[in-house]
Amino acid sequence: MPDLLSTTLSALADPTRRGILARLATGDATVTELAEPYAMSLAAVSKHLRVLESAGLISRGREAQWRPCHLEGAPLKAVSDWLDDYRRFWDRSLDQLADYLKTMPRDEPT
Repeated sequence: MPDLLSTTLSALADPTRRGILARLATGDATVTELAEPYAMSLAAVSKHLRVLESAGLISRGREAQWRPCHLEGAPLKAVSDWLDDYRRFWDRSLDQLADYLKTMPRDEPT
């Protein structure tokens, strides 16, 4: 059984799924609404939604005939937390580079 971080990253690897999540960040939407910007069938969009739902990135409600999709933030928070270690690494590395560059002699214009 894959870990949650791997499942989330795998779901995020596809640009269509990232686009769907970006749309859902603005509010809930139906499958039809989510499919509008893409040149693909509703069945293809539904497959993407199943991947996102399996990763816990979206949930689907039930309001009569309307089944809105809703963004779930917890898996994205887990990715952000995991990336924080690397963000701190790059911040330290860039700070060290800046300190090093300050010690380098500057060429005087002739």
